[in-house]
Amino acid sequence: MNAPIPKSPSATPAWRALSAHAARFADVRIADLFAADPQRAQHYVCEDVGIYLDYSKQRANHETLDLLFSFARQQGLDAWRTRLFGGEHVNNTENRAALHMALRAPRVADFRDAGRRVGDEVQDVRERMAAFAERVRDGEWRGATGKRITDIVNIGIGGSDLGPRLVCSALSPAIDGPRPHFVANVDGAELHQTLSRLRPETTLFVVVSKTFATQETLANALHARAWLISSLDIEATAQHFVAVSTNEEAVSAFGIAPDNMFGFWDWVGGRYSLWSAVGLTAMVALGPRRFDALLRGAHAMDTHFRRTPLEHNLPVLLGLLAVWNHNFLGCASHVMAPYAQRLSLFSDWAQQLEMESNGKGVTRDGLPVDFQTTPVLWGNVGSNAQHAYFQMLHQGPAVHAVDFILPVFADHPFRDMHRKLTANCFAQASALMRGKTADEVREELQAKGLEGDALEAAIPHRVFPGNRPSNMLLIPRIDAFHLGALLALYEHRTFVESVLWGINAFDQWGVEFGKQLTKRLLESETEVSLDPSTDELMRKVQFYAR
Repeated sequence: MNAPIPKSPSATPAWRALSAHAARFADVRIADLFAADPQRAQHYVCEDVGIYLDYSKQRANHETLDLLFSFARQQGLDAWRTRLFGGEHVNNTENRAALHMALRAPRVADFRDAGRRVGDEVQDVRERMAAFAERVRDGEWRGATGKRITDIVNIGIGGSDLGPRLVCSALSPAIDGPRPHFVANVDGAELHQTLSRLRPETTLFVVVSKTFATQETLANALHARAWLISSLDIEATAQHFVAVSTNEEAVSAFGIAPDNMFGFWDWVGGRYSLWSAVGLTAMVALGPRRFDALLRGAHAMDTHFRRTPLEHNLPVLLGLLAVWNHNFLGCASHVMAPYAQRLSLFSDWAQQLEMESNGKGVTRDGLPVDFQTTPVLWGNVGSNAQHAYFQMLHQGPAVHAVDFILPVFADHPFRDMHRKLTANCFAQASALMRGKTADEVREELQAKGLEGDALEAAIPHRVFPGNRPSNMLLIPRIDAFHLGALLALYEHRTFVESVLWGINAFDQWGVEFGKQLTKRLLESETEVSLDPSTDELMRKVQFYAR
C-alpha cells in the first residue's frame, strides 16, 4: 500500500478555520477590541525571564488565539519541541540534531546527540575558552614581540560574525578586555579599514570557519596574515592567530597550533552558533563571567520554552502571531524596531536567523509549499527609524507587522533622554494602532483656523488608517543575561514558525548554488559561460581592468 501523501498545512482543518476567521475579521479594528474588553491591556500579555510581552495591539481576540493554538497542536508543536530538546535529527536534510540549547546549559543537563551525552564535551570547550580568554585579558598571552594584546579581530561571516558582533555592540559599555573588531565582507575595504587602526604586535586574530575553507573568511585571514608578517615574520602567526574550526589539518597548515583551535559540532548551525566557541571574541572582550551570564539568560529562555504551556509561552505567542499576520492578515513584512542604540545590529542578526532558517519553498517532505513562508524581516533602531521609513508604516497602503523592543532602564546618565525615547516608542505603537480619521483631522485643522477648500484639500494627506499590528517587548536593561534571553526568544520563535509551516529551519541549501557559480568563475583560467548577461558583465569588467 502506498504511503499517504502528507497534507500541506494550508489544506488542513485548522488552516481553513483560521482563513475563515480572518475573512470575518476583515473589518475589525484593534481600537474596537480595546473598547469591547476594558481589561485587554492586562489580558493580552505574557512575562517571564525578565521579558514582558504586550500583544494587545494585535488584530486578534480570544477566538483568534484559540484557533492559533489549535493550529499549533494540529502541527504537532509540542511533539516537535520534545524532539528538538531530545536531540532527534530535526534537521532531516542533513540528518543532524539542532542542539544549540546544549551550548548554554549546565554540564549536568541531559542533552544527547544520537543517545550520547554532550554536556561534558561542551563544558570542556567552554572551560578552554575561558582559560584562553583570561590569559589574553591578564596579559599572560602576549604577541610575538612580548607586548600585551590590545585588540582582537574576529574574521568570519554569517553566523560566525553576526552573533558575536551583535553581542559586543550591545554590551559595549561592559567591555573591559581587548577592543573587539569584526571583519566579514570579502570586499577588502572592510579589512583594510580595520587594519589601518591596528598595530600588528598588539593584535590577535580569531578565524572562525567550521571547515576553514569559507571563501570570504579565508581570503580575509590570508590578507590579515600577510599584513602581520610584513611587519613581524611568519613565525608570529602562532602568537597572533587562533581558530574556531573543526579542520585541524587546514588550521595547522595556516600556521595555527592545534592547541589554539577551538572546536564545535555538526549539530551547531551557523546562525545558532554564538553560544559555542564562535563567541570566543566576545568572551575575550567581555570576560568569561559576562559571557556566562549571556548563556544563563539564553538557558533560562530555553527552560521557559521547553516547559511552559503554549498559551503562556513567549516564543510560541510570537511565532503564532507572526504567522497570523503574514499568512492570514496579509502583512507585507515584519519590522524590528528596537528602541535602544545598543541594539542597532539586532535587525541584521534577526534577518539571518529568520530568513535563512525559514526562507524555504518546500516542506520537510520535499513538497512545494502553496503558501508564503518567511516574510521579509528588516528594521533599524528607534527613534532614527521614525525619520526614515515610519512614514510608510503609518500611511503606506501595505500593512507591516512591527516588534517594538524597549529597555526599561537606561545605561547612561541622561534620564530625560531615556524618557523621551520611551515616549516615542509607546507613541509610535499607539499611532500605528489608533490611526486618525478624517473627522479628527478636520477638527484639528479647524482649531488652527483652516477652513473652506484649503481645509478639505489638506485632510486626505493627514489621515492615518491605523489598525496596524505590533508587539511591545520590554526588557529591564541591556545586560548580558537579558540579551541572552532575548536572542534565544527569537531563535525559538523561528523554530515555532517552521513547525507551523512544516519546513526545516536548520538547513540552508539556498546559500550553496551561488557559492558553486562563484567558485567556477574564480577557478577557471578561461572564459566561463554562465548566462549571456553574466558573460557580458565579465567582459566589461575585464575591459575596465586592463
